[in-house]
Amino acid sequence: MTASRLRLPLAAALVLSAGVAEAHTGAAHVHSLAEGLTHPLTGADHLLAMVAVGLIAARGAGRATLAVPAAFVGAMAAGAALGMAGLGVGFAETGIALSLLVLGALATLSRPLPVTLTAAIAALSGLAHGLAHGAEAPADGASLGYLAGMLATTAILHAAGFAAGRWAAGGRAVRIATGVAAVGLGAMALIGAV
Repeated sequence: MTASRLRLPLAAALVLSAGVAEAHTGAAHVHSLAEGLTHPLTGADHLLAMVAVGLIAARGAGRATLAVPAAFVGAMAAGAALGMAGLGVGFAETGIALSLLVLGALATLSRPLPVTLTAAIAALSGLAHGLAHGAEAPADGASLGYLAGMLATTAILHAAGFAAGRWAAGGRAVRIATGVAAVGLGAMALIGAV
């Protein structure tokens, strides 16, 4: 990839990085289905990670097309439950930054990794994202609609990434641009988290 082709993804990562620190504020936005449906659309970390999972799944065949997104969503739900219980929360932000680095790198690979390994990586990434959201939610069950909405939008973003990777003209370019932006954003978030 030439330097001129890297400018747009790197510029996008820099512009979008301003929203990373605001993604998990613990504010009172975690109570309704509508808030859950829209929250994954409000932060670059969410968008890039979720779309990257779909792009990675699009490269697979057979069970890989479902295994990778299903592992992410399932682990995200489990992570949300753990976060609501106050467990593993210290790992969440660093885990999200690492997930962006790894998912971004996976999206740019010329050959996909084995499905089992890719699904395990997706699950660890989903767990980190779920922990952050669960930690924001009150443990009294008032946020179940929020969490359901967040999981639904996550699955929709996976499907959008899958569609872009499988059927869009220039799917490889979309994969690389998304991957480079995710890696850049993950690196910046990791530096900020350390």
